[in-house]
Amino acid sequence: MSQTLVALESVNKHFGDLHVLQDIDLSIASGEVVVVIGPSGSGKSTLCRTINRLETIDSGRITIEGRELPQEGRALARLRADVGMVFQSFNLFAHKTVLENVTLGQRKVRRVAKADAERRAMELLERVGVASQAQKYPAQLSGGQQQRVAIARALAMDPKVMLFDEPTSALDPEMINEVLEVMRQLAADGMTMVVVTHEMGFARSAANRVVFMADGRIVEEASPKEFFSNPRSDRAKDFLSKILKH
Repeated sequence: MSQTLVALESVNKHFGDLHVLQDIDLSIASGEVVVVIGPSGSGKSTLCRTINRLETIDSGRITIEGRELPQEGRALARLRADVGMVFQSFNLFAHKTVLENVTLGQRKVRRVAKADAERRAMELLERVGVASQAQKYPAQLSGGQQQRVAIARALAMDPKVMLFDEPTSALDPEMINEVLEVMRQLAADGMTMVVVTHEMGFARSAANRVVFMADGRIVEEASPKEFFSNPRSDRAKDFLSKILKH
């Protein structure tokens, strides 16, 4: 069995009166692809964002390779370099070229020399299929291309784990597959991934484990085959009956 890379133990989080994460226990093994699904407002994105401390927690603990998440400062910056994050809205720097976007973190956080950072960036842009766009600015790219640049930028830091927070929800339907294809390839290459998504096809084909959340709790977790063919909870059955009809 692979070693545990990320562990959440009894994690609780409130937004005001809303208890968005309720006693979450979850461990993610090195090389595992965990897909988190569930209805809107179930706490999926919050869960994802606590793993690199974009959201703080009220109680419990989160560890990466056995070490608790640092509170702030340089240690937190280093942690975020080890935990790649891809958002719904790309979050690229509009005034920097694609190449500059992918080299920036390498140079600032990892202290990589410019030539080495650019060489690595070009390899990654090639890998995600947008090397020809390297000198363009984000606004000149399609949404699907921007999201693939965002994935390359996260990979440039050589992260131990990649977090994807609904990475295709802002994309036009025809662009969704090009991003999911890059993610499938990463999964096949052994990248540890936590993916919050509504894309059930991706969950079926790329996940090692599906985690189903509702009302701030993990209701069930199972292999994709088991979850989609035989969900155990009424909440999951109800959720699947609604989304698989479309």
